[in-house]
Amino acid sequence: MLEIKNLSVSFNEKTLLTDINLTVASGARHLLSGHNGSGKSTLVNVIAGNQEYKIKSGEIIFNDKNITAENATTRSLLGIFLGAQNVPEIPGLTVLSFLKHSIAAHTHFQTGKDLSMGDFLTRLESAREKLNIPKEWLNRSVNVGFSGGERKRIMLLRLLLTKPKLAILDEPDSGADSDVKKQIADTINEMTDTTFLFISHQKDFTNMIKPTAITTLSSGKVVIE
Repeated sequence: MLEIKNLSVSFNEKTLLTDINLTVASGARHLLSGHNGSGKSTLVNVIAGNQEYKIKSGEIIFNDKNITAENATTRSLLGIFLGAQNVPEIPGLTVLSFLKHSIAAHTHFQTGKDLSMGDFLTRLESAREKLNIPKEWLNRSVNVGFSGGERKRIMLLRLLLTKPKLAILDEPDSGADSDVKKQIADTINEMTDTTFLFISHQKDFTNMIKPTAITTLSSGKVVIE
């Protein structure tokens, strides 16, 4: 599903990642571990296409396609989902509108067809009920006034609607209470058609997921065990 080859990355002329090699198998629940500052968030942001980071060398291969030079939008449409640790607030853009535009873009890219409002609302209602998300949340501005746990549940709603090939989740358990953590773990375990690469420091959360593989980073390098 994903192969990182000899990837080195810098930010403001400072090298953050050095010669990273990583393979994520299709269908995996792959845990990316390491202490704070080890380079985990940098790596997942680079995979997702964050252009604030400069790729000095190496390649990112996704589904046999070299995406090293592709932007974040193209990577998203190809099926890479990023659940970031710190998500922005977007005043004036409702959750409903945000989801509609996002799902419409994915549908058109994958099928060449426009998404009908009826199809979108049917899919939205099914996902909303599954996650027990109140309807009134849909009319609120994206992430404005939402607690940490509520933001994670909106992320899960987007995840269920987009059904990505690869979901990258940066500390999805951060700021979530025990009920939300279980909901996140259950969703990951149920989405068998999606490959997951996730970061977590909480053993109770990772135990619920039972990672199929673990890669550890330290000082911007993969730890060889």
